[in-house]
Amino acid sequence: MASCLRQQTTICDVLKKKQQLLQLDSLAWQDVDAPLSVGDHEAMTFTYDEACDFIIKHFSAFPKLTAFTKHALENRWVEAEDRNDKRPGGYCTSLPEFDESRIFMTFTGSASDTSTLAHELGHAFHSDVLTDVPYLNQHYAMNVAETASTFAETIIANATVQSARSDEEKLSLLNNKLEGATAMFMNIHARFIFEDNFYKARKNGVVSHEQLSKLMTVAQKEAFHGALNTYHPHFWSSKLHFFIDDVPFYNFPYTFGYLFSLGIYAEYLKQPKNFEEKYIALLKDTGAMTVEDLAMKHLGVDVTNVDFWAEGVKLMAKDVDQFIALADQLENN
Repeated sequence: MASCLRQQTTICDVLKKKQQLLQLDSLAWQDVDAPLSVGDHEAMTFTYDEACDFIIKHFSAFPKLTAFTKHALENRWVEAEDRNDKRPGGYCTSLPEFDESRIFMTFTGSASDTSTLAHELGHAFHSDVLTDVPYLNQHYAMNVAETASTFAETIIANATVQSARSDEEKLSLLNNKLEGATAMFMNIHARFIFEDNFYKARKNGVVSHEQLSKLMTVAQKEAFHGALNTYHPHFWSSKLHFFIDDVPFYNFPYTFGYLFSLGIYAEYLKQPKNFEEKYIALLKDTGAMTVEDLAMKHLGVDVTNVDFWAEGVKLMAKDVDQFIALADQLENN
């Protein structure tokens, strides 16, 4: 519990600093994902081809992931056109009869969209490495569904920060990266609290839209640890995940996958040589083993021990420290 509160406090520090940079008296729900623009720098942008080249370049420490990415992009597995009436975001689906995947997303040219493309390619790579295992072992549980995607996204998010051309741009890119941590530790935590309380309330009868909005606000206040002054009571009505009725608590895998992939990435940084083989072997077993057995067999770590998770969280905490130090430096100049 203490470590969970520390994670919230760390992200709260980011939100407080963001409030100062935005020159706001208080932070509202809509400000959490507001872009930061300090000074007169222009935000890092990519054409679609530049984004593909950037991803391939920075996947290079993982040759098989790189080769797969080139194949997927060259064979037009991605539909990324930015056009009217097309919603933002990304989605990957598999075509098991062809041993291929297809990615649908809206690419607008931002660094965030480049990370999204990497995220979806991670999903496709996960499906690809499973094609030669028995069919019944190709279907993995929801708790590991976001592992490969978040791992790939982490590689590219780190690369964009390292490619910053100025301190102002680096601050903006760190903000983008930490918005993901905010979502995982706070927004998605609020969704879990809301859904848990919804099922409890549903035992007593139909839950009205007024009750749903109240449950949503209560959940957001708890999860954001008092960092905001306004919330989004109707968030329950706008999020598709709540309406996928065959998978309760659909949001949980995002936070679990984020933490699990950060832990895996921390192990990679310790011993990068030949790590891809361990990583692929782990992905191959995701449909046949528990997470505890996966981590012990392929990484030699015990995920029932807090140390594994703490190593991953430390990577996020370094981003927090860098963000706050850089913001202080720019404010004092």
